[in-house]
Amino acid sequence: METNRNFFITIALSVVILGLWQVFYMGPKIEAERQQAQIEATRQAQTKAAGQPAAPAGAPANNLPASTPAAPGANIPGQTPDAAQAGSITRAAALGQTQRVQIDTPSLSGSISLTGARLDDLQLKQYHETVDNNSPTIQLLSPSQMADGQFVEIGFTGNETSGTVPGPATVWTVDGNSKLSPSTPVTLTFTNEKGLVFKRTFSVDDNYMFTVKDAVTNGTSVPVSLASYGRVTRFYKPLHASTYVLHEGPIGVIAGKLVEYKFAAIEKEKEVSPEKTDTGGWIGITDKYWAAALVPSQTKPFKARMSYFDNGRPQYQSDYLSDPTTIEPGQSTTIENLVFAGAKEVGKINGYMNNLHIPLFKNLIDWGWFYFITEPMFYLIDWLYKAIGNFGVAILVVTVLLKALFFPLANKSYASMARMKLVQPKMTEIREKYADDKVKQQQAMMELYKTEKINPIAGCWPILIQIPVFFALYKVLYVTIEMRHAPFFGWIQDLAAPDPTSVFNLFGLIPWTVPAFLMIGVWPLIMGVTMFLQMRMNPTPPDPTQAMIFNWMPLIFTFMLSSFPAGLVIYWAWNNFLSITQQGIIMKRQGAKIELWDNLAGLFKKKPKPAE
Repeated sequence: METNRNFFITIALSVVILGLWQVFYMGPKIEAERQQAQIEATRQAQTKAAGQPAAPAGAPANNLPASTPAAPGANIPGQTPDAAQAGSITRAAALGQTQRVQIDTPSLSGSISLTGARLDDLQLKQYHETVDNNSPTIQLLSPSQMADGQFVEIGFTGNETSGTVPGPATVWTVDGNSKLSPSTPVTLTFTNEKGLVFKRTFSVDDNYMFTVKDAVTNGTSVPVSLASYGRVTRFYKPLHASTYVLHEGPIGVIAGKLVEYKFAAIEKEKEVSPEKTDTGGWIGITDKYWAAALVPSQTKPFKARMSYFDNGRPQYQSDYLSDPTTIEPGQSTTIENLVFAGAKEVGKINGYMNNLHIPLFKNLIDWGWFYFITEPMFYLIDWLYKAIGNFGVAILVVTVLLKALFFPLANKSYASMARMKLVQPKMTEIREKYADDKVKQQQAMMELYKTEKINPIAGCWPILIQIPVFFALYKVLYVTIEMRHAPFFGWIQDLAAPDPTSVFNLFGLIPWTVPAFLMIGVWPLIMGVTMFLQMRMNPTPPDPTQAMIFNWMPLIFTFMLSSFPAGLVIYWAWNNFLSITQQGIIMKRQGAKIELWDNLAGLFKKKPKPAE
């Protein structure tokens, strides 16, 4: 019975881990490849830009749609006409095609194009593409003419009465200060042919939130109806967009509900527009660590939409259209929008949600279905990190705390396992006595469990508890930017990436680039050894098949977990060590024999030859 129980526990755990491995397989390595591809693309662009003169400042953007009076019922701009022809231009050339207002904050640098008042040039000062601080900073927004084009635009739709309204090709004029910083807002103006005056003020905080205020004055002699729109438009998707690990793609909170469509899903749907128009909410496009999102006025109803266009070049768009506002002659109105563009830092995202009253804004970070485990785990690790100064050590401390939390359950489980070892002779006797009657054998076993107060499935609980903790920690390491490029000690400079060493080149001593599937580093080896020792704490199963599974499982897990984040492997190895220590102490107190040393010695004993 005990060997069967161990066998079923092993099979169940193997199925779970194999499933996780299939779901998350090579995720960290794929991310590293994507970052490397971005680095190479950036270097090539910089090389080309160095030998190619930029277009003169103020030159018109190529093939931008003309700003014409909007017809009745006009909608949000969709497919960008220059989409099919764009994609090969360098950043310097693209930026040089329009006049710009510079952006300089503690967290951001870039510019706003005066054509369309478009936010399409933004770098994150505090984040680099690799762990090397000399590597390029992350480029979040880029002009539409570039291969990685992505921008945020706010405009208006009107009618024949309103005349020309601000749109993609509107050329704005700077009024006063021409550099946007947290202490110096920038004001742009535009007056159309019928006397409507638009005054747009950009302001920004020290982090990633822009405030865009549009003051519209009706200088005509008739009432004018206007509706504002906003869109986040993007011309690419991640090279290896995650399918199961996290959400990347259009996202928003509409009518109090989270709406998410992955890039592949929106390509299939083409357009998704929730039927209900409501106040409150936001919409945007998110990556693993970065996002661009629009927060319309929370007091006016708006219609949200997520779209995919493909006219020679893919284009993904999240947008909204507000209900029309009527402005009487000689009167003015003010419309305020918020634009988030930056890193998805947990503290800042939650601060915006609470201080600016943005509903469910924390869902910009994909905490997953088990958010009730993942979020508290992150906060605990983050709190410990702030106290200790090292995320890796924080993970080790969290493991100890989790062990302490579940100690009563584990203690009961290991104690039950120890008692089962003590009654092993009685169990053997029952099997022999009722070898031909399985029903009576089972009844006798159950009576023995009841008499000796043994729970035969108690050994499952420590393993079952470990699975959701394992998954939650994986999510924390994979989706939270705080873990990105977080060092441990020695060669582990990024806990969210796999161990970069490999036993197959003697951990770097041999100058050979090891294939990805052979990247078995130091920490995966430590994890495999601790797993091997933990399994050897129990008697070797008598069944040859079960014994073979027990023998091979540590090696299989070593290969599987070698592609997982180093922080997760460190957690698993440390957890194994604590489990070995805990199980040894409990078994000793129960008077049960610890099989570890006998099992290890048995590996080196010469096996007797089978009788002929």
